[in-house]
Amino acid sequence: MANFQSVLFSILLLLLLPSPARADLASCAERLLKGDYAGCIEESAAAIDDGQFSEQWRLLKINAHLAVGELDDAKATLDTALLRFHSSIKLRLLGHEIHTALGEADRAKFMLEQINALVSARPWWYSDAPDLVAQGRAALLMDADPRQVLELIYDKARKDAPGLRDTWLAPGELALSKHDYAEAGRLFTDAAKRFPSDPDVWFGVARAFAPSDGAKTTAALEKTLTLNPNHTAALLMQADNLIDGENLREAEALLAKVLEINPGHPTAWSYSALLSHLENDITGEALSRSRALKHWKTNPAVDHLIGKKLSQKYRFAEGAQHQRNALSLDADYLPAKAQLAQDLLRLGQVDEGWKLAREVLEKDAYDVVAFNLVTLQDNIATFRTLEDKYFIVRMEAREADIYGARVLALLNRAREALCVKYGIDLVDRVTVEIFPDQKDFAIRTFGLPGGAGFLGVCFGNVITANSPAANPGSSNNWEAVLWHEFCHVVTLKATRNRMPRWLSEGISVYEEKKANATWGQSMTPTYRKMILGGDLTPVGQLSMAFLKARTPLHVQFAYFQSSLVVEFLIDRAGIGAMKKVLRDLHAGLYINAAIEKHIGPIKDLERDFEAHAIKLAGQLAPKGDWSDFDTPTPPAGRSLAAWLKDHPDHIIGLSLFANELLDAQKWNEAKVPLKRLIELYPDDAGENSAYWLIAQAHRALKETNEERAALEKVAGFSADHIPAFVRLMELAAERKDWPAVLAFGDRILAVNPLTPQPHRLLAEAADYIDDHVDDHARAARALRTLLLMSPPDPAQTHYDLARHLHAMNDPAAKRHVLMALEEAPRFRDAQELLLKLAGEATKEGRNAGKEAKPR
Repeated sequence: MANFQSVLFSILLLLLLPSPARADLASCAERLLKGDYAGCIEESAAAIDDGQFSEQWRLLKINAHLAVGELDDAKATLDTALLRFHSSIKLRLLGHEIHTALGEADRAKFMLEQINALVSARPWWYSDAPDLVAQGRAALLMDADPRQVLELIYDKARKDAPGLRDTWLAPGELALSKHDYAEAGRLFTDAAKRFPSDPDVWFGVARAFAPSDGAKTTAALEKTLTLNPNHTAALLMQADNLIDGENLREAEALLAKVLEINPGHPTAWSYSALLSHLENDITGEALSRSRALKHWKTNPAVDHLIGKKLSQKYRFAEGAQHQRNALSLDADYLPAKAQLAQDLLRLGQVDEGWKLAREVLEKDAYDVVAFNLVTLQDNIATFRTLEDKYFIVRMEAREADIYGARVLALLNRAREALCVKYGIDLVDRVTVEIFPDQKDFAIRTFGLPGGAGFLGVCFGNVITANSPAANPGSSNNWEAVLWHEFCHVVTLKATRNRMPRWLSEGISVYEEKKANATWGQSMTPTYRKMILGGDLTPVGQLSMAFLKARTPLHVQFAYFQSSLVVEFLIDRAGIGAMKKVLRDLHAGLYINAAIEKHIGPIKDLERDFEAHAIKLAGQLAPKGDWSDFDTPTPPAGRSLAAWLKDHPDHIIGLSLFANELLDAQKWNEAKVPLKRLIELYPDDAGENSAYWLIAQAHRALKETNEERAALEKVAGFSADHIPAFVRLMELAAERKDWPAVLAFGDRILAVNPLTPQPHRLLAEAADYIDDHVDDHARAARALRTLLLMSPPDPAQTHYDLARHLHAMNDPAAKRHVLMALEEAPRFRDAQELLLKLAGEATKEGRNAGKEAKPR
């Protein structure tokens, strides 16, 4: 859609005109704003023919021509208008747009040069708000400093004329162009309060909140199209969302609507080329791309858009090539350079990627993404790199010392299991970057802070992940996360990154469960309610479940449903059929067509899966009462105890009553509802399951065996219940069950290796297990890790480490016993060990001398 903001002035300006003309001009502007472009052209042409002098009629007519793609008519109107309004910078700004769209670069540049000359010669002549906005837009096109334009021009214009829509729209557009979504959101939200019937303002709201609030974006888009059903930019944004959700046919229909409005719309034809690319239609792609470039043969925005959308579908190599195509047409086109920088970073080509990010920042210091990336590079430079034949792992140095070796070992286990299963060979090494700061993870992954809820992301041969330190207070099994992400490496490689998000996520969650029964996702009361409440998404539209998720919970449900679908499809047709689907995706076949080819018709699968999911939901505690319950007070104000007499199997009621009794320390009484809950819901894997709660009652009553049995149930369901693992480890140490100490210590380290307690107990356990080198090595690893955590007893820790190193004949034992004595000079055990080491060294020296003595 043409850039209307520079010509649609406030009603206050229209008041300067005579009354009849003012009414007609306002009517014509309203037609343009509401998408009646033909009516606007007709009305403005009649006014011009009738001798109406105002420049506004020409501006409206030109914009209406641009909206429907009538470039030659727009140019003719411009040329005539400039003969009369020879000092107009608003006309020349439109002239730049027209000549650019026609591929007339020199003429477009000349328009900007004229604006600069006119303003420089008579700055006071162009000091009102509309002209200031035009100046600002022209200055940005001439590569002026964005911050200076914002502060010296746009801020002044808005202060002078806050009732002029352009003074809000122009800085909002600038913020969007620099990825400053917070500032854009503020400006457009304020503008929507002032101009509630303006479709362009609501479209600004939609764009500003697109990265962060799907519901607000959808509502703003709908508002835009209600006010202007022919708002091509909003229609294209809807098509963009549909493409992201794999709804290609619906997107195609929207593109057809845009092309009815403007048959030559280059962005619509760019999207059409993208659809052809996604469907492996090389001829169609070339035809649509040529139509997008019909008037402006060197338009870099065409390839930039195609490449950007391919990258959003994780097809980074193809996306990067389109950005290179864009830069071959215009080497200074910053959007393509910025996107290429991110593509290369995600492809693991970090040297060129970082270099391009710095080039973008040098050219545009206001670009938020470029600034974030350059700052992040400095942070990553301090990371330690761990490598083997298959992986490059970058971690914060201290964390690398603590659990870096474990990361490599886990990744190699995943490689051995999943590469064989899916028939994939790792030719290039996979890069894994683990961030102790969630903000750095988000910037590396998305270019901007945010991304709350994401634990890891895979781009193909690059994985980014949060370390346990990134989310203090939460517990997630980092081993499960890396297994999940490495599975993406395998499936993305199997398909050349040509797979929908739901299938990729579904297989990864499915493979988590296959690797470890406590990993992945399971049916929960919340998921049960969502399934039975109609929240399932049809299989053929499942990618939309991620894009249109109303809450973070709905995002998690999308992962869960995707894994259920994958499990359903594999159970129905076998893993071989799923591998054939992946192979066809690799060849370029559309996902629904690949599924229908190897598994069955989509409509049948959707029907059968829905029945399957409803059946699974119904099997969750089927004898329990899941009816609605107003918490925390039961109906009619009755006590929980009294209410439960009439509802003895109510799951929520029993849980609330048990918690009430536990809070009152009525331990024996609490066991009654908890035992009933366990009978009704024996596979409860929740964080506060009945097993966990009854373990607290048993502990208070010193019923240690019963406590341990309940905790073992928790551990059997959960991959990340740290409190249960810690308590089980303590109980095992008390009864000197050292293999159990090692097992539960290992479970804790898979969630948070940065806490000292498990390392201390692991070292202690190694002292009591059979005297094997492996046990001493395990203890030494644990003690070395403890030393990195500034233990309260460093002398004892150094001494214990020296003991185990001595048992392994490791010469580093002497250094650590000396460090123990440096901390505590009178440490008798350390003194004795040092004497022993010295005596052994002397004896070895004598023996070496005897062996060297000639006979």
